[in-house]
Amino acid sequence: MIIRPTTEADLERVVAVTVDEPVGWIEAARYVDELGQGMYRPEWTWIAEEDDRVVARALWWGQASSTHPIALDCLHVDGSVADPSALATELLTAGLGAFASQGASRLPLYNLTLRPDWRSDPAVAGALAWRRTAALAAGLTDEVERLRLEWRPESGVPRSRGRLTFTEATDEEFLEVFRRIAQGSLDGETRRNLATLGPEATAREEMDFYLGCPGEREWWRLARTPEGEIAGLAVPSATPYNRNVGYLGVVPEFRGHGYVDDVLAEITRVQAESGAELITATTDTGNAPMAAAFARASYRTTEIRMIYSAPGS
Repeated sequence: MIIRPTTEADLERVVAVTVDEPVGWIEAARYVDELGQGMYRPEWTWIAEEDDRVVARALWWGQASSTHPIALDCLHVDGSVADPSALATELLTAGLGAFASQGASRLPLYNLTLRPDWRSDPAVAGALAWRRTAALAAGLTDEVERLRLEWRPESGVPRSRGRLTFTEATDEEFLEVFRRIAQGSLDGETRRNLATLGPEATAREEMDFYLGCPGEREWWRLARTPEGEIAGLAVPSATPYNRNVGYLGVVPEFRGHGYVDDVLAEITRVQAESGAELITATTDTGNAPMAAAFARASYRTTEIRMIYSAPGS
C-alpha cells in the first residue's frame, strides 16, 4: 500500500472516484473547477493506492489565498478494503503530518456532512462511524455537531422590533465587541479558543477570519440600544458560494432580552436587499438559544455537519 499526495498526472484517477455512501462528498466537476481556482491542489489531495488502483482518497480544501489547507472535505475508502477505519487513519495521519511539517500552525479540521435525520438511518450512521474512528485516531479529537441552515426569499424577511440601531465603526471598536461577545459564548469553537488562546487572541482570530472572507467589510455594523450603548454586532458575510449570516452576537450584559432576533433580522435584511436568493448559516447544536433564533427567523436546517479538529487548533 502506498500513501502519498497526488501530482497533476493523477487527476484522471482522482476524479474517477465516486462515493456511494450517504454522506457529503466532492464530485468531479466541482473538484476540477475549484482545482483551477486553487481551492483544491494536487499536494493537498492524498491517495492510498494498491496495485496502481486508488483505494482511498482525502480531499483537503483551502481558500485560493491559503498557504495551507483549512478543511478536509471528502474522505473515502473503497468498499473492497476490509478495515476502512484503519486505512483512513493512515491516510489522515500522513496528510496531517505533512501539513504540520510544512509549517501549518493549525491543522485542518474534518468537515463531514450528513442528513438532518442521520441518527435514525443505519446506513448514514454506519458511514459516519468508520470516518469518526479514523478522525479521532488521527488526532482530530474535538467533536462538534453543527446545524447548517438556509433562508430563502419565500420565507420572508424577519421583522425587526426596532429596538436597536445599527452603525458603522472602526476595526478597534469591532475588535472590542468581538472580545466582549466571546465571554460566556455557547459556541464550541469560541469556548475552545478562549480556553487555549485567551479573550484577546480569540477576538482577533474571529475578526481576522471574517476580514478574510469574500464578504465586504463595509457591511459590518454595531448594534446599539436607544441610549447608545453597544448591545452586539452584525457581520453579514459570504462564502465562495453564496451569502451567509457570518457572525452575530450580543454582549453579556444585554443577553436574555431577545436582541439576538433583532441582530439576525438586520443581517437577513441586508443580504435580502442586496438580492440574495440564498443565505446560509451554521450554529452548534449545543447552542440552543442561537438555533431557536434561526428557527424564529425562518431559517431551515438542511444539513448536519460533524466537525473534527485537533485540540488547540
